[in-house]
Amino acid sequence: MIVPKRRTSRARRDKRRSHHALRPPANAPCPQCSAPRPPHRVCANCGFYRDRTVVETDED
Repeated sequence: MIVPKRRTSRARRDKRRSHHALRPPANAPCPQCSAPRPPHRVCANCGFYRDRTVVETDED
């Protein structure tokens, strides 16, 4: 059975894990209503996507 010759140091372990952090979800303003929405998704507020209304919503 293969066993590591030396123990992995804390510095080496933490350098490896430097890319494991979670980033907050990106939000872009809707061009129609300026509400924050994920990019490449239909706006939940107004139903607008790519220069047209895709989903009908109840706007008062």
